[in-house]
Amino acid sequence: EGFSSVKCFLSLCRFQACVYFASVFQAMSCGIHYLASVFMAVTPNFVCGFPGNVSSVLFHNSSASSTEDIWTLWTSTENYIVVQLENGEIWELDQCSRSKREVSLDLAYEYKGNKSVFPCSDGFLYDDTKWKSTVVTQWDLVCDREWLAKLIQPTFMLGVLIGAVIFGDIADRLGRQRVIWFTSAGQFVFGIAVAFTFDYYSFVIVRFLLAMVSSGYLVVAFVYVTEFVGIKARTWASMHVHAFFAMGIMVVALVGFLVRTWWVYQIFLSIATLPFVLCCWMLPETPFWLLSEERYEDAQKVIDTMARWNKVSTPCKVSELCSVQQDDLASGRTGDDDMSSTKKHNILDLFCNWQIARRTITVWLIWFTGSLGYYVFSLSSVDLGGNEYLNLFLIGAVELPCYIIACVAMDKLGRRNTLIPFLILSALICVLIMFIPQDLNILIILANMAGKFSIGVAFGLIYLYTAELYPTIVRSLAVGSGSMMCRVGSVVAPFCVYLRSVWIFMPLLLVGIMALLSGILTIMLPETLGKPLTNTLVEATEMGRNKKSCSEKAPPAHSGAALEKIEMFGQERVSADK
Repeated sequence: EGFSSVKCFLSLCRFQACVYFASVFQAMSCGIHYLASVFMAVTPNFVCGFPGNVSSVLFHNSSASSTEDIWTLWTSTENYIVVQLENGEIWELDQCSRSKREVSLDLAYEYKGNKSVFPCSDGFLYDDTKWKSTVVTQWDLVCDREWLAKLIQPTFMLGVLIGAVIFGDIADRLGRQRVIWFTSAGQFVFGIAVAFTFDYYSFVIVRFLLAMVSSGYLVVAFVYVTEFVGIKARTWASMHVHAFFAMGIMVVALVGFLVRTWWVYQIFLSIATLPFVLCCWMLPETPFWLLSEERYEDAQKVIDTMARWNKVSTPCKVSELCSVQQDDLASGRTGDDDMSSTKKHNILDLFCNWQIARRTITVWLIWFTGSLGYYVFSLSSVDLGGNEYLNLFLIGAVELPCYIIACVAMDKLGRRNTLIPFLILSALICVLIMFIPQDLNILIILANMAGKFSIGVAFGLIYLYTAELYPTIVRSLAVGSGSMMCRVGSVVAPFCVYLRSVWIFMPLLLVGIMALLSGILTIMLPETLGKPLTNTLVEATEMGRNKKSCSEKAPPAHSGAALEKIEMFGQERVSADK
């Protein structure tokens, strides 16, 4: 059939490999910008500033001539510094207040006399031994302005949510190529612009725009590569878009280690993928989008180009494909009224009966838990102790083998049988970490890597599993709604990490509970490995009620071209956005 011929043709490798690696290379920039704030918005040790010139500094039993010499001794936020000014005044400097001693006799750390408390009107003193400058130190986002610093990552994730919705729709209307051009250029422009923002609010606004274009690129790039890659390689190709995202996290760790000034750090991160921005205009539009828009001549040009690259002497002819497709679609309409129905479906169809409703709630929970766990393990990696740059690098690196294992396991063991053990394993790891002594940094880091690995397998697998659980008529709705729950999880994750200030294990406890609950509920989902895609809600419901009959049921009698189209496009709306 028509789409079958296109499928076979797109299975050829040279042209598709170039397009694939060029497109997913830019996905690294998405990983870069998503996690850039872990070092950019670091809050170092700090105390109130003092009104005058210092003659001596005292911290417990240690004295120094400047406050810079004290930071190596700083151990807790409960500490304070005693300074004596050149005019003889003695001040106690806390993090968010300062006290002037009424009686200035001998310089001593302990003082029982009267004090006058003043606000930090002279700014703050920051520990710059690790970072010369961060956005926190740039705009004093501490004490009563600390909440502004904590909004940096959630507002970025909100931009991710909105950008995915907007650019996903634009890509369907204007084409994948134009959106890839715009979003990749936008990542570079807004990424550089962030470094030159003049205050906190302009910083947040530009980062919000950067989040929108980064998310938009990731969504459209996933669709773009799946429309070029043959059906046999689609699972591996789509899963490894995530791998390039993980490589972006590793780049963040490397640049953070080398560059310690936030705006220079941001510039280096933004120019990391500049080669793609300069070359992305060479990427062609996908033949499938051109055919859907009836731009047959343009589609033929792309197919001819692919034929030259792949050294095919007799390329496909669009005119032949279209004639076969029209014949098949015409017979398909007469063979099944459901496929020709113009009924519009909405989110309520995902709750049309108890079987589907229970499935939807479980799938949404898995999407939410996967995103929550992914970002909790990633964002909290810099607080595990030891070298925070190495921690983040390892948290990114552990994703690379996890997607390979996910691809193999989901094809050998099944989707459900892979998802359940890895969800439960991630919950058990969260509990295990709570019992590891805090002085065993290496063991804690390894356990967190194992947690990120297990949640990464589940997170990568749920994309394809969701598409297979629902019938054609609501498949895009199911995947789109699940993707929205994923983004809700990414918005909640930073706030979850902030709960470390309440109890150091609170984020892990929440992720563990959600992962355990998701794993238990997944037991009730049907296995989809080796089963035909369903086309109606009745068929999808039966797949859950009678697993044996579903596995033996032959594919519904739709046209050959229609089935091939389902295979080619059924997964394209599965957003690769994290």
